[in-house]
Amino acid sequence: MIRKLTAGALLSALMVVAPFLIADQARADDPIVIKFSHVVAENTPKGQMANKFRDLVAERLDGKVVVEVYPNSQLFNDNQVLEAMLLGDVQMAAPSLSKFGQYTEKLQIFDLPFLFKDMAAVERFQNGPAGQKLLTSMEDVGLLGLGYIHNGMKQLSASKPLLVPEDARGLKFRIQSSDVLQAQFEAVGALPVKKPFSEVFTLLQTKAIDGQENTWSNIYSKKFFEVQEHITASNHGLIDYLIVTSDEFWKSMPDDVRAEVDKALAEAIAHGNKVAMDKATGDRAKIAESGRSTIHELTPEQRAQWVEVMKPVWAKFEDQIGKDLIDAAVESNM
Repeated sequence: MIRKLTAGALLSALMVVAPFLIADQARADDPIVIKFSHVVAENTPKGQMANKFRDLVAERLDGKVVVEVYPNSQLFNDNQVLEAMLLGDVQMAAPSLSKFGQYTEKLQIFDLPFLFKDMAAVERFQNGPAGQKLLTSMEDVGLLGLGYIHNGMKQLSASKPLLVPEDARGLKFRIQSSDVLQAQFEAVGALPVKKPFSEVFTLLQTKAIDGQENTWSNIYSKKFFEVQEHITASNHGLIDYLIVTSDEFWKSMPDDVRAEVDKALAEAIAHGNKVAMDKATGDRAKIAESGRSTIHELTPEQRAQWVEVMKPVWAKFEDQIGKDLIDAAVESNM
């Protein structure tokens, strides 16, 4: 028998169900929040890229998506952020490429010494099939790369001119924690010393180490040029960042919204990379104008010597990185 609800019973039922219907509708109308965590100041290329992304999303998504930027490690540092991302505590970050070692060995390609001759070669590789394929190299652990943001090419500085590999023999160089970078200096008979970035100036000033490697912007902003008599414009390595998100979060967005977010991010990356290029050029000029350090240019023949000495380092990590990737990187120099 079908029983008819009285008006009072129907009203009571609606009163019970209505709050849940209203809550569901409110959740559907809530914006998608992207917490973007990074570790540097807002005036850096990475910081300016993140803020540009936030502003473009606000301008184009009409409140459907809100980007919250947290600079200066306000939420997490680069050693914490990837785990936090997998837990859903943050949706985007841009750690240094060297921070992904526990998730994939393939990104070590960007640490290989004297592999790329300049930033144009780096961009050809990153924007080509091999570099784009690397963005998905961590999907099996739930991380998805969205693009590369530049800091710049690394240069060598030391207490003496470094023109050919033999010039580095016996010198102590500060390095980040990286098996590739350790092998790089050992290949030329130098002594790699793993020390925090914050200690480099004092180590150079007190002669506890003889040299270091860094981008023009870091050499200028941290005043390394004031305590290093010689800088070689070697372009021997790269300090870049990978913009990364959770694969689950990225795919949870509606297709049309995700497409607009992706477009805004691409424009923000282009903006940040132009800032990085301009800063590298400007800071190099400031170092030259200071007269505190002599900048040495490598001739093609001198650079060829460095490349030849470093090829065994490429071979040492070939199984981890993949010969196909290394070959594609070499081709990007053509």
